[in-house]
Amino acid sequence: MVKKKNYKIVVSGAADVAHCCPKIKELSKEVGREIIKQGCIILSGATTGAPYFATQGAKEEKGMSIGFSPANSEKQHIKVYHLPTDYMDLIIYTGFDYVGRNLILTKAADGVIILCGRTGTLNEFTIAFESRVPIAVLKGSGGTADLIDEVLKRGYRPKKKIVSDTKPKQLVEKLIRLIDKEKRSNS
Repeated sequence: MVKKKNYKIVVSGAADVAHCCPKIKELSKEVGREIIKQGCIILSGATTGAPYFATQGAKEEKGMSIGFSPANSEKQHIKVYHLPTDYMDLIIYTGFDYVGRNLILTKAADGVIILCGRTGTLNEFTIAFESRVPIAVLKGSGGTADLIDEVLKRGYRPKKKIVSDTKPKQLVEKLIRLIDKEKRSNS
């Protein structure tokens, strides 16, 4: 039995998965399942695509899922942003559009997982990076995830709080170890 850590782990990824790897739906679900199996809580942008599939996986394991919406109400979330409400135990309506939502979501996290992704995922990555939130990148998932190494190489900054893997289980394990280390150094 896995000890509950209740770490809050954001799954950041492409809402439109057309440019992601062919297995993105299953990889995303597996990431969500692993977050729960390893005793954590999943956070997402209350959106479609990779984060949505991850919340599906989390709910398959009967885990806690919290979404952060760019909208200011459930009605706006559904009617204006056309975003889902299922697979989440709680949705926080930030009212700050995508940019503000990304900031609040990422700052609420103990760690961030990058799956595939586009510009919004890159925004969440840079917020986590600059805030020194531990980050895990699922290599081979496509999009932004597969560009992170190049972005970091050209950023001329150390990447001490970033791990990567091609397998969801190992990726989540590595991120939890990084979060554990961070928590120990802060106490």
